[in-house]
Amino acid sequence: MGGLLRLVLRILWGTAWRLTAVLALIVAASGVWFYGQLPPLAALLDGRARGSVTLLDRDGQVFAWRGETFGGTITADTVSPHLRNAVVATEDKRFYSHFGISPRGIASAVRINLAAGRGPFSGNGGSTITQQVAKLLCLGRSYDPASGQSEADYEAECREGSLWRKIREVPFAFALEARYSKDDILTIYLNRAYLGAGARGFEAAAQRYFGRSAAEVTAAEAAMLAGLLVAPSYFAPTRSLERAQGRAGVIVGLMEEQGLLTAADAAAARASPARLSAAAAQRAGGAFADWMMETGPAFLTRDTTEDVHIRTTFDPRLQRAAEEALAHVFDTRVREGSAAQAAVVVMSADGAVRAMVGGRRTPTAGAFNRATQALRQTGSAFKPFVYAAALDLGYDPLDRIEDAPLTIDIPGSGPWSPRNYTGEFRGMVTLAEALKHSLNTPAVRLSEAIGRDLVRAVAEQFGIHSSLAEGPALALGASEATLLEMTAAFAGILNGGSAVRPYGLVELRLAGDGQPLLAQQGGIGERVIAEDAARQLTWMLAQVIESGTGTRARLPDREAAGKTGTTQAARDAWFIGFTADYVAGVWMGYDDNTPLTGVTGGGLPAEIWREVMVRVHSGLAARPLPARAPAPAAPAPAAQATPGAVQPTAGNLADEVLRDVMSTLLRRD
Repeated sequence: MGGLLRLVLRILWGTAWRLTAVLALIVAASGVWFYGQLPPLAALLDGRARGSVTLLDRDGQVFAWRGETFGGTITADTVSPHLRNAVVATEDKRFYSHFGISPRGIASAVRINLAAGRGPFSGNGGSTITQQVAKLLCLGRSYDPASGQSEADYEAECREGSLWRKIREVPFAFALEARYSKDDILTIYLNRAYLGAGARGFEAAAQRYFGRSAAEVTAAEAAMLAGLLVAPSYFAPTRSLERAQGRAGVIVGLMEEQGLLTAADAAAARASPARLSAAAAQRAGGAFADWMMETGPAFLTRDTTEDVHIRTTFDPRLQRAAEEALAHVFDTRVREGSAAQAAVVVMSADGAVRAMVGGRRTPTAGAFNRATQALRQTGSAFKPFVYAAALDLGYDPLDRIEDAPLTIDIPGSGPWSPRNYTGEFRGMVTLAEALKHSLNTPAVRLSEAIGRDLVRAVAEQFGIHSSLAEGPALALGASEATLLEMTAAFAGILNGGSAVRPYGLVELRLAGDGQPLLAQQGGIGERVIAEDAARQLTWMLAQVIESGTGTRARLPDREAAGKTGTTQAARDAWFIGFTADYVAGVWMGYDDNTPLTGVTGGGLPAEIWREVMVRVHSGLAARPLPARAPAPAAPAPAAQATPGAVQPTAGNLADEVLRDVMSTLLRRD
């Protein structure tokens, strides 16, 4: 019996050592092969498949990043000692003593995973820094866009945690240890690790979160950066500073426990935890940055393989003003828990966009940019373009038009009868009064008189590029447009009647290049209406705020002009207007088109607009609007007040003949 047992043991031993020898040979051969494939150290430090876009505000300060940012090469001996120690303490405390893998660490990880009810290699991996570098290098396989594999699938394959993958990491880790020094391996790790918010490597992360180099970070900042390694998105300080500080406190404890930080320094780090830089803390301009990425040349923005710097028209002060104003009105005037959304755009008269709020930050808001992507009916905010066309033909703000019941037979649809918001009619009113009180039948009468095609052409030339309605409801804003389009169109009125193309890009250059690839100055295009017509329309819009539907938008210290807009069933509410310095547009509604309750353009949107403009103009001297008031009208004989007609105030015979023709066309009721 004893002899049989010894025989079995000899067979098992012989089999075991032979299998071990074969496995060792395979590992050695694989390691030698991997060793031969490893390039010089410098070739492994920037592992991005795509470039980055750094966005600068109007003063040249960074306010946003997109893509994958690489802050520049750093090495294990040039980074802050605190950062080097924090990474080693967190990820691999025996890094400088093992030969690439840590059997003790793997065994500990397997035990932890099994105790937690997971698979042996699910969750805690027990990987050394060397093994993590092997993973970051995807075992030497670079991403090839021509392969048809997406970058996301490639990254997922590189992060695979199966047993077979772990086995393959072993010879690659040995090759790394043989090819490079410990500090070289740590250097690769410091440069290639992903640390959230698009930051690839600790230099990019230090610059993004703290506004300083990785060589200068404090112990508290180093601990926060090292804490990102386990879950970059979850522990990103831009997502939850409190959570990031809590994780950093754990890292500080590990550093102190391992003798990498004195008790005094650890206490100081806990007492003064890391905080974000001003730019990172503001997280300003998200919607603006998204708009820049959408509208810029794709090969230099969304799909860039270069590092690109874009100087923009963005103004952080105005952005804060818009965000604070929107939050103030919703906090004080809207019921708690409301899902209503709002968007704000602020621009200069030449189309330079200064601030953009794409929506309120709510749990269900998402990243949808309501300022540039939401096509919504414009309602009465469209009416100024009807009056712009008429004024350009020679009409006067004091010309009279009838506000009375009106029925138009629409081929294929039957009779259509517009009504005023109040349900009442005012009889004969001036054009200025009709716009001031946002009366519907005068706007339709005027549009029909001068021709819908002309109204449509004026609106399109002012920059409303969305498909415009064909029927008589065109005059009442039945068409859809974005807030950015509407705000830019009003900027055309402010600048004297010239078209405006909203723009944000001032200069685009590749990082390190002295000369820009793209540059532009101003967005003013061709003239749409005469300057005098624009000045008269500005005066009419000023009456809207002074004593019309927009009185809630009245500013305490300067002149302003604007227009309210409310669509059918109050699904959309608008206020768009301007001072001599800035144009601002506000839209409010629900993403799912649910009607607003008790909200019109002259209500909450006008209040938001007012709060925005009060903050925007803080510290600016008041300037008068570029407006021209009409000359006082001479009393017209009673016989001339023909119902339904536009009545001239005064003028030459040609003007009166033209108006007589228009009056005939207006007889539709």
